[in-house]
Amino acid sequence: MKSVCVYCGSNAGSKPIYAERATALGSELAKQGIRLIYGGGNVGLMGIVADAVLAGGGEVTGVIPQQLVDMEVAHRSVTQLEIVDSMHERKARMFDLSDGFIALPGGFGTLDEMFEMLTWRQLGLGDKPCAFLDVDGFYKPLIAMMDRMVDERFLHAEQRTDLWHGDDIASLLSWMNQYQPVQASKWLNQKRLKDLR
Repeated sequence: MKSVCVYCGSNAGSKPIYAERATALGSELAKQGIRLIYGGGNVGLMGIVADAVLAGGGEVTGVIPQQLVDMEVAHRSVTQLEIVDSMHERKARMFDLSDGFIALPGGFGTLDEMFEMLTWRQLGLGDKPCAFLDVDGFYKPLIAMMDRMVDERFLHAEQRTDLWHGDDIASLLSWMNQYQPVQASKWLNQKRLKDLR
């Protein structure tokens, strides 16, 4: 695990604990020598996690669309800042640069980015680990919704369990380092069997 993409809010949230956990995650990434890949912003939890990695002596790559650079929210002190033309290009580039994906609390953008990675993995387009770092129960309703998707047969149980959810940073990173892509492997095996017929 050489690099991890962190999706998170461009706001800091309503509780100090959100910033505290973003700082703790950034510090641990730096400690373990894991490069942070993120959306390139200097605001909200995005800026906080990037600053924590930099403060710990780690490396940070930001990927940001020109539109957001023009709005003056780009973090100019990161190790590397890549400016792209669109949000679609940003997501694809972050996928290419990252060995795994972590969602801290955030809004529409955070969920959009993480669920696209989960969908790609479900379809066999990627095999990288995805994890929700819960903070103060923020993701509890979302995880319950995923469980309902399984109950209502809109999601296979394997797809639901093929991600990590919890609040312990050390356990999260350990899981990511040992991750085996269950769903992608199953999809690829099914494709091979079909090709043999």
